Amino acid sequence: MKLKQRVVLLAILLVIFIFTKVFLIDNLDTSAANREDQRAFHRMMTSLHIELDPRLDHTLQSPWEIAAQWVVPREVYPEETPELGAVMHAMTTKKIIKADVGYKGTQLKALLILEGGQKVVFKPKRYARDYVVEGEPYAGYDRHNAEVAAFHLDRILGFRRAPLVVGRFVNLRTEIKPVATEQLLGTFMTVGNNTCFYGKCYYCRETEPACADGDIMEGSVTLWLPDVWPLQKHRHPWGRTYREGKLARWEYDESYCDAVKKTSPYDSGPRLL
Repeated sequence: MKLKQRVVLLAILLVIFIFTKVFLIDNLDTSAANREDQRAFHRMMTSLHIELDPRLDHTLQSPWEIAAQWVVPREVYPEETPELGAVMHAMTTKKIIKADVGYKGTQLKALLILEGGQKVVFKPKRYARDYVVEGEPYAGYDRHNAEVAAFHLDRILGFRRAPLVVGRFVNLRTEIKPVATEQLLGTFMTVGNNTCFYGKCYYCRETEPACADGDIMEGSVTLWLPDVWPLQKHRHPWGRTYREGKLARWEYDESYCDAVKKTSPYDSGPRLL
């Protein structure tokens, strides 16, 4: 082989060697980064895991008093608390001692009082989980499991601003009707072999009741905030008009966000986030 051919061959081999080296290093770096990402993900999942255990290792033995102490101006529950599982367990198991129509709003719900005097909001299941609602984004009823998902998403994002929510099955015949107020009881009916109620709300109709599977109804249970924290209503800056063909300002005004930043209460603090 001539000298010139040898030089060309060596140059080609050198280029191949360099590319192979770079490729292997990149792969090693990527693999290491992926492994670290996986470890971080598993650490996060471990920290978010909740054991629904009724035991309380706390000077207070009432789960409701513990949860009430958590609420401060910037969060509804602390970042790390071993009692969270016990409070959520109580929400799923404590006896219902009173049931009434839910407070005013657009969606059907019931106000329940659990053993120990704790108020919770019960939102019934209206759809099968795989049912797709057609139409506008606001069409149809609220999904009860969306309330549960919102609470856990709030935990994952670290906002800690959403009230505690759990899923719960209730027997309408044995758990609700015996302790229901006359107002709520007057909305009960039987459709086929299923116990149903339509409650009271802006869009609640006798013709559109929520029905159990027989007597057993699935729903979400949301913990009521302590009465020492009165609720205030702030209009969501990205709310919809709920009118067909009418756009909200944020849907057509490119400078809308700048205006929101100058409007109370979004003009200070991290609330806008």
